[in-house]
Amino acid sequence: MHNHTAGSVIALCAVLLAGTAACSSSDGDSKTATGKPVSGGTLTYALTQEPDCLDPAVSPMQATAIVNRNIFDSLVSLDSDGKFHPALAEKWAVSPDGTTYTFTLKKGVVFHDGTPFDATAVKATLDHVVDPKTKSYYAASLISVYRGAKVVDASTVEVKIAAPTAPFLQALSTAYLGIQSPKALTRDAAQQCQSPVGTGPFQVSAWEKKSSIKLTRNPAYAWAPPTAGHTGPALLDGLTFQFIPENSARLGALTSGQVNGVDGVQPADVAQVKGSGSLQLLRADSPGTAYSLYLNAKKAPFSDEKVRIAFQRSLNLDVLIKSVYFGQYARAWSPLSPTTLGYDPSTVGTWAYDPTLSNKLLDEAGWATRDSEGYRTKDGKRLSLYWPYTPLFATDSRTILGQGIQADAKKVGIDLKYTSVDVGQLQKDVLTGASDLYSTSYVRAEPDILRFFFASDQTADKGGGNAFHFSAPDVDGWLKAATGSSDDAVRKTNYANVQKYVLEHALVVPTYVPSYLAGVSKKVHDVKFDPSAYPVFYDAWLEH
Repeated sequence: MHNHTAGSVIALCAVLLAGTAACSSSDGDSKTATGKPVSGGTLTYALTQEPDCLDPAVSPMQATAIVNRNIFDSLVSLDSDGKFHPALAEKWAVSPDGTTYTFTLKKGVVFHDGTPFDATAVKATLDHVVDPKTKSYYAASLISVYRGAKVVDASTVEVKIAAPTAPFLQALSTAYLGIQSPKALTRDAAQQCQSPVGTGPFQVSAWEKKSSIKLTRNPAYAWAPPTAGHTGPALLDGLTFQFIPENSARLGALTSGQVNGVDGVQPADVAQVKGSGSLQLLRADSPGTAYSLYLNAKKAPFSDEKVRIAFQRSLNLDVLIKSVYFGQYARAWSPLSPTTLGYDPSTVGTWAYDPTLSNKLLDEAGWATRDSEGYRTKDGKRLSLYWPYTPLFATDSRTILGQGIQADAKKVGIDLKYTSVDVGQLQKDVLTGASDLYSTSYVRAEPDILRFFFASDQTADKGGGNAFHFSAPDVDGWLKAATGSSDDAVRKTNYANVQKYVLEHALVVPTYVPSYLAGVSKKVHDVKFDPSAYPVFYDAWLEH
């Protein structure tokens, strides 16, 4: 399907690029005295990153999903309680064997380029996602079970999947599988990246590289899902996304009124935003995975479970997370974030800070002597662990957190080499297994994200996040049982088993639960968050 090395690199890049995001709450006023929404105006919102490509099938980036949620509609809509609702599909039925989904589509929907929305568009979109020429490694991984679509008639499409797969509808609800114009999909890849065509409440009008993407209201929009707050066209005339990667510059643009809102508010700046008379903080805890350290159990010294547990228990994460994040982010206990279906609350407290245990286990593992710098040694070799990172992905003060983890590990005699490298070197070190650990978080409103990181068939060369080729039959069995069942109780039990296993065997060290922190003017109202926790601007309006 694709060159093994190239595919691995792109897949890993998708894992590392995956940002943090978010279900929502507001820490500011959200209504005027009258509270009545008004139409008009352009809202300018500053993002920390610029999308690499606006074709939703191609880009795994958070920034792309934030922009695209306004351009594209999905077949189905997911609410914050995990329930599915009609969107471009009015209704759907699943065959008794769970492998055929028949979608009945809304009539009268039109793409931004005037092409009618119909079953052909659904088939063209899904075929485009899995086409090797598209080079989709995230969207394609979401529907790896897809085996084709049949156009029954203009408003009916049958979608075939390889096996019963509970997360399939959730995948279809994401911005990454937004339905695209079949006419636009015949264009070349560069045009698709620059100005893709959806049916959403906004359409692309201009993309000035390294500066901004401008969207304008779709005046014909009349098919909002029932999860939206109103019907008809968007209230805003336009939506401009500016790209301001530097934290202080982005906050300065907000406080000076150059922009109406920003993402990536730093925890240290939360008090300033909340204390301002003209600003409000919007916050959303991410579903998916916590920011976690994944340990390479395939080679020494982490091939020894005692060393992995010793490292896991040497970290005083309660203190670290509180001090680095000013109380804005919660300490994580499970690789799944608490807002994700299937999160196991019984993991809380099961692997608390215990340097006494760490020292005991390291002694037992044969690392009983220390060198002149206090690091443990065995057979004349120091207990060193290589943890590469790249500043490009080190959002959320992760570099400071990494240094704190390094300092804690040193206290029990572990030499943690927390090393800044470029992106290419990071990919190489992780893919070849040269690194002893790597770290990331991943946003998905579905516990199937655990399969992405821990299933033996989800290695990076196959588009997954299992970079160190971890394999355990029990884990594979639980993940398969969870994926194949539509019973929430069965799924939760199996996902709980996976969470307990990877923590008990110290294959992962969760650190904190990322939150999407946005600062917006008090003149901005009704910015919502979707269950993947990206801001949605369809209902948003500006006081004039």
